[in-house]
Amino acid sequence: MDYRKSNAPTTTVTRDMMRLSADTGNVYETTMIIAKRSNQITVEMKQDLEKKLQEFASYSDNLEEVFENREQIEISRYYEKLPKPTLIAAQEYEDDKIYYKNPTKEKGAF
Repeated sequence: MDYRKSNAPTTTVTRDMMRLSADTGNVYETTMIIAKRSNQITVEMKQDLEKKLQEFASYSDNLEEVFENREQIEISRYYEKLPKPTLIAAQEYEDDKIYYKNPTKEKGAF
C-alpha cells in the first residue's frame, strides 16, 4: 500500500485493543503485527525521502557556503506532515490490508 495515499489520521487515536485483537485472539500478537508493518513503512519512507533529497545534495566541503534550498525544505515539510508509520500500520490492520501468518500456529495444523 502506498503510504502517501493512506487515510490514516495524522494525530494519535485511541483504539480498542480488544476489538483490534479479535482476529488473532492475542493483544501482543496484534501489537507485533502492527509494529512489524510500521517498521516496513518506516524503511520505505526513509528510502524514498533519501532518494528525493539526494537530487539536491551539495558535495562541496566549504562551510561558509551555507544556503537554504527551498526544494529540500518543501520535501522535508511534506514528509513531516504525513501520518506516522505506526498510525498508517494500525489503519491498514483495521482495514484488513495486512497479510500475516504465524508459523508456530501453522505447525500445529499439520
